[in-house]
Amino acid sequence: MSTPRHAPLLIVEDDLALQKQLKWSLDRFESVTADDVASAVLQFRRNSPAVVTMDLGLPPDRDSVSEGFKCLEKLLELDPGVKVIVLTGQNDQDNALRAIRMGAYDFLAKPVDPDVLALTVERAYRLYELQQENRRLQMQQSSDVFSGLVTRDPGMQRVCRMIEKVAPSDATVLLLGESGTGKEVLAQGLHDASKRKGRFVAINCAAIPETLLESELFGYERGAFTGATKSTLGKIETANGGTLMLDEIGDLPMPLQAKLLRFLQERVIERVGGRQEIPIDVRVVGATHQDLKARIADGRFREDLYYRLAEIVVDIPPLRDRLGDPVLLSHAFARRFATEMRRPVPTLADDAVRALETHRWPGNVRELQNMLKRAVIMAEEDRITAADLGLRAAPEAASDDSLLDLRAVRESAERQAVITALARTDGNIVRAAELLGVSRPTLYDLMNRLQIK
Repeated sequence: MSTPRHAPLLIVEDDLALQKQLKWSLDRFESVTADDVASAVLQFRRNSPAVVTMDLGLPPDRDSVSEGFKCLEKLLELDPGVKVIVLTGQNDQDNALRAIRMGAYDFLAKPVDPDVLALTVERAYRLYELQQENRRLQMQQSSDVFSGLVTRDPGMQRVCRMIEKVAPSDATVLLLGESGTGKEVLAQGLHDASKRKGRFVAINCAAIPETLLESELFGYERGAFTGATKSTLGKIETANGGTLMLDEIGDLPMPLQAKLLRFLQERVIERVGGRQEIPIDVRVVGATHQDLKARIADGRFREDLYYRLAEIVVDIPPLRDRLGDPVLLSHAFARRFATEMRRPVPTLADDAVRALETHRWPGNVRELQNMLKRAVIMAEEDRITAADLGLRAAPEAASDDSLLDLRAVRESAERQAVITALARTDGNIVRAAELLGVSRPTLYDLMNRLQIK
């Protein structure tokens, strides 16, 4: 069987003669070896193996299996998906079963038949690859849900995973983030992932005058006020069976806060001028850039309403804190606007890339979107410069491409380097590999190990 280079086999065995014999009998697999817990953990961190064969009896006391269990626990803690095959003595079934309960894939009694061991390792690899493929398909499916969201930032990806987990429930969600960070895109993604059959309805609580907001939310009966010539559904009733997004809910007037609280508690509404209680099944998503706890302290927001809304709180990072996203989004917006205007898709000049990476983005994604639309219109050639963006070109040192040399950084910096390179090159693997100073297969291996799409 041909195994992936990024997922080798780790052989943990303190008997060097037996270690060599195991390595020889499993020579069809790319393998690394270790003879104690410390070296096993070190090799695991360095090579991210898919399958491990491990003797439970490890030094310092080979008659005790405590070190073996400690090693098993540490490896599964580093990667719960790794397949560990435990090698035990003939009369050691209790410890073997204990290892299985801890998460080991299988166990074999010594002396081990080489053919049986090779077959077990091969099956472990197949299961590992199937699970990895399933994980990739799940990621692809989730990216379809968030089709309006473009990101490679780990923080934003955690936000997306959180929303996916919440989506099947009916929990009320509160999205917190600066203006322009994409709260409505995430709310729409939450609705799409929930599979609710009703509509997604959004209303901006700050954009409608207080005198009209109640009837906009709850609807009104005929004759409720001058000009009410017929009964009209409000946004809450329109969203029945679906999702209601209350944008800028921090600006909701105090009298309406009490009425909204009753709706959230009872899940019934009364239209303005009506007396009939109407049951509503709707998922409510609140969103605001306000500090609601500060507004509670100032007496401008009800604390009981906050806790009704904040069953699940999602903090959305601003664009300036999203690794690689300003450049990545710029490529996406340039393609979109150029296509809409039926113009050739422009590239980003080096000074534009540096300017995008160093700008603070007070208006977040909305500011970037407007900037790219203007740049696509104003660019004289098929190339967007910092001047076209209306940004001052940053000094070349600010780019510091030396930070993207993977040989000079540890694993904790690899993700940042790869994401930044992919953003700068608009996902072009060949150019990103050149920027990183590695081969294309090496970059693919890194992306698979770091789970970067």
